[in-house]
Amino acid sequence: MGIFDTIRAVLGTNAETGATREADPEDLFGMSTAYMTMQADLGYDNCGEAALCFSGVDSTRFDEAVSTVEEILEAGEVETGTGFHRHEDDHGYHWFVLEDDDPEDLVTSIHFAADQFMEEGFGSRLLAAVFGFEDDDGPAYWIYSFRRGAYYPFAPDGSNSRNQRVEFKLQSVLDGELGIEDDESYWYPLWPDAPGRHPWE
Repeated sequence: MGIFDTIRAVLGTNAETGATREADPEDLFGMSTAYMTMQADLGYDNCGEAALCFSGVDSTRFDEAVSTVEEILEAGEVETGTGFHRHEDDHGYHWFVLEDDDPEDLVTSIHFAADQFMEEGFGSRLLAAVFGFEDDDGPAYWIYSFRRGAYYPFAPDGSNSRNQRVEFKLQSVLDGELGIEDDESYWYPLWPDAPGRHPWE
């Protein structure tokens, strides 16, 4: 098991035993105002994408739940123009990737998808919602951990290191606007499959 697998295993499994509170899809709406703060106060633009990460299970009922989520996202694509695709990464985790220049639409689509998983009884399969930003120095992400019920920042610096200065700056500016994970040991990085790509690619 490589470092990526270990991180995902902790994010998806061990964090459950250390959960501080139950995840609530309504938490995702905090990102609606956080987008504006990221741009106005920190100079970060919305990268035009966000993603929902979940683990699969060999179950017909789960497959039907995923199909229902896809139907909801298809309806949203007609309504708001928010494109989406499903992706399985090199480590076997599944992603619904949303594309839209309007961050409000991204937040709404991620919320609808997560809420539907919970209504179908598969909230335990949800790992993270990931919202991407970028400035002249590179990307930064806000990650919502469903097992911890909190957000944390992730600023990759190259292929296997992170810019903690940027992460702590994001934390200080957004603290109070987002429910931020106060135990930094749970700020797990979600490395992309290749340098220069998003975690969901």
